[in-house]
Amino acid sequence: MLELSIFKVLIPALFSFLLGILMAPKILNFLYKKEVWKKKAGNEKGLGDNKGTPIFNKLHKEKDVKTPRMGGLVIVFSVFLTIVVFWSLSFFLTGGPSGKTDFLSRDQTWLIFATFLFGAIIGFFDDFFTIKKEGLFAGGISIKYRLLAVAFFSFFISLWFYFNLEMTSIKIPFYGDFFLGIFFIPFFILVFVSLFATSNIDGLDGLAGGIMAIIYGAYGFISFFYDQINISAFCFTICGSVLAFLWFNIPPAKFYMTEVGYTALSLTLGVIAFLTDTVILLPIIAFMLFFTEITTILQVLSKKFRGKKIFLSAPIHHHFEALGMKHHTIVMKYWIISAIFAIFGAILAVMG
Repeated sequence: MLELSIFKVLIPALFSFLLGILMAPKILNFLYKKEVWKKKAGNEKGLGDNKGTPIFNKLHKEKDVKTPRMGGLVIVFSVFLTIVVFWSLSFFLTGGPSGKTDFLSRDQTWLIFATFLFGAIIGFFDDFFTIKKEGLFAGGISIKYRLLAVAFFSFFISLWFYFNLEMTSIKIPFYGDFFLGIFFIPFFILVFVSLFATSNIDGLDGLAGGIMAIIYGAYGFISFFYDQINISAFCFTICGSVLAFLWFNIPPAKFYMTEVGYTALSLTLGVIAFLTDTVILLPIIAFMLFFTEITTILQVLSKKFRGKKIFLSAPIHHHFEALGMKHHTIVMKYWIISAIFAIFGAILAVMG
């Protein structure tokens, strides 16, 4: 049984990776042909004071204009087609979905898959409007509308967890269940909105992809340990697709993940954290996501209320960049720190 479980978990990961590697050049050519990039580089308004971010604009002036967005389509299509292929394959091997080869199941992964698709759709429309020069939502959908969409979606998902799965508490390692009752619903929404807000990690070549691959690898291990084999297979399928994307995103990046990929990955991560009952460990396993988000919040608050910056540029990886640190050095150190925290979080999950 163990050998079969390992086969079921890792083969889709390899398949999604190979699929992504094969699809990426075609997607890349399409994005270049359609000029899917910002028509003007940089952050004109800035964060907190509407004075712009001259350091960021100077550092990113060239590559923002010339590098396509929507590279996350590689991840979305790889995951989607891998699920479809293995689900279809089950009909030939076992006469229908049996759980032996497919990993799309109502009790574990239907909700994850639906969230993944929802995130991809929201992200796609934001990317689509970002590249528009004029008209409705030109320059991108306002953050408040995207947050509202995510909040509404997470509200309905939270109701499913609360009423159907009867989840009213969260597990705290070495303590046990912490009862939330009806407050589980706002807590669920808060987690989703917080994860959605971590998209500012997607700022340097290879940064978001490498971190997400590490996080999903950790959750693949955790869910496998919990005998949630279908969730584990889903996590490693995402892992494979992200690695395929990363093959083309490491410096110099051929394209950026942007919202179509990142929104799908971040929201899906939230559902997986709740289904594995490890949401309290999410800030550890995904430490660099939340650390980066916190630095941005601190920068905005400081500029708004103190009238001055804490960092040269935010998120903090741009601060290091402004100090003269090489892009690849920042990215590699972020990967290493992410791996250490992901391993630590996984240890707490299996021991607690």
